[in-house]
Amino acid sequence: MARVGIVGIGHTRFGNSSEYDLADVLAYAATDALKDAGFLEHRKEIDQVLVANMASGLLCHQSAVASAMVSRLDMEPVPAELVENGPASGASAVKLGYMAVASGMADVVLVVGGEIMRKVTGWLATDVVSTMLDTETEYNMGLTLPGFGGMFTRMYMEKYGLTERDLALLAVKNHDNGIKNKYAHIQATCTIEAIADGPEADVVNNYIAEPLRMYSTCPVSDGAAAVLLVNMDSPKAKLFAKKPVRIAGVASATDTHCVHNRKDPLQLNAVRIAAEKAYQMSGLTPKDISFAELHDAFSILEMAISEEVGFFERGKSYLAVRKGETAINGKMPINTSGGLKSKGHPVGGTGVSQVVELVRQLRGEAEEGRQVKDPKYGMSVNFGGFGNNVVAVICAKD
Repeated sequence: MARVGIVGIGHTRFGNSSEYDLADVLAYAATDALKDAGFLEHRKEIDQVLVANMASGLLCHQSAVASAMVSRLDMEPVPAELVENGPASGASAVKLGYMAVASGMADVVLVVGGEIMRKVTGWLATDVVSTMLDTETEYNMGLTLPGFGGMFTRMYMEKYGLTERDLALLAVKNHDNGIKNKYAHIQATCTIEAIADGPEADVVNNYIAEPLRMYSTCPVSDGAAAVLLVNMDSPKAKLFAKKPVRIAGVASATDTHCVHNRKDPLQLNAVRIAAEKAYQMSGLTPKDISFAELHDAFSILEMAISEEVGFFERGKSYLAVRKGETAINGKMPINTSGGLKSKGHPVGGTGVSQVVELVRQLRGEAEEGRQVKDPKYGMSVNFGGFGNNVVAVICAKD
C-alpha cells in the first residue's frame, strides 16, 4: 500500500460569504492549496477531485458543485465527485482520497470541502442540518442538533459533575486560539468574567438549548478548505514545493442512527471505534498524539470526544480544562485552531479544515501564539449527525 502525504493546503476565511457562489468559494480554497504545493500550473495532471458538501441544494439552491468547481478552475477533463456524509463530509472525502492514492488508482488527489450556509436564516440552517435526524422519531418530534447537544450536556452534568462555568472556560480557551487564527469566523476576545462570572453574564451568554449557552455552540459559517494528496512513493512526489505531511491513520465508524436506540447515550461508540482503528493503522497510541482538532459543534463534544479517543479518563476531561491541560501550552493542546466554536463550522468543509490545521501545526506554520511546540503527530475527529458517523485522521511529521 502506498504512503499518502499532504503536499498542499488551502483555506478561505470562515464567516459570511453569502454574496459569493459556492463553486467560487470552493475554487478559492483549491487554488490556495495548489499554489501552496507549487502545482497550480499542473492542475490538469491531478488524477481525481473530491468535493465534500452536505446541503448546497437546500442551503443555496445549487447542486453538481464538484463539476462546477472543476470548470471554474479550467481543470476539465479531471474526474470529480461529490462526497456527502453530513457534518463528517469533509473527513470522509479525505478518507476516500487517501484510499484512491493508497490503492494505486491515483497518484495526486485534490480534496475540497465547503458550504455556504448564510444565504438562509440561522433558523432555516438549523432545520436543514436537522434533516439528517430520523424523520419519524426525531425530526418530526421537533428535535434539532442543538437540542441533542443540550440533552447530552445535561446527562453529562448529572453523571460527572460538569458545570456551566466549565463550558465557559472551554469557550475562553478556544476563543484565545481563534483570535490568533487568520481563518477564524469569530476573532473576538472572550473572558470568563463576561460569559460566566460577571453580573451581565446571563445576558451576554444566553441559553440556546439549556444548559448550552451561546458561547457553548458554534456559529453558522460559510467557507471552504482544501488539501492536495500525493503518493509519497511515486516520482510525482518530487514535483511539489513542500515536504509531505504523511497521513498515518484514517478510519471511520457508525453508531445507531437513532440516539434513543443506544444502550448508553453518553458513550460515543463511533468516535471510540474510529479512533481505535486509526491508532491501529498508524501504530500509535493516545500518548503519542501531540495535539488534536476535535469536533466541538457544542463545547461538551470536545470534552466527550477527548475521553473517547483516550486522552482523558471518562468523566474527567473538564478537570483537565480547569487545569489548562488542553491549552496551547498544556500537555494535550486541543482545538488549536479555535475549534468549531471560534473558527466556525461550514458543515461540509469542517473535516477538511481540521486536517489543514494538522498540517499547519506539523509544518510549524501556525500563527504566533498558537503554534504547538515541536509537534510530531496530530489527530482530528470529524463528527457526523449526533455521533452516528465519525471519521478520525492522524497525520505525522516524518
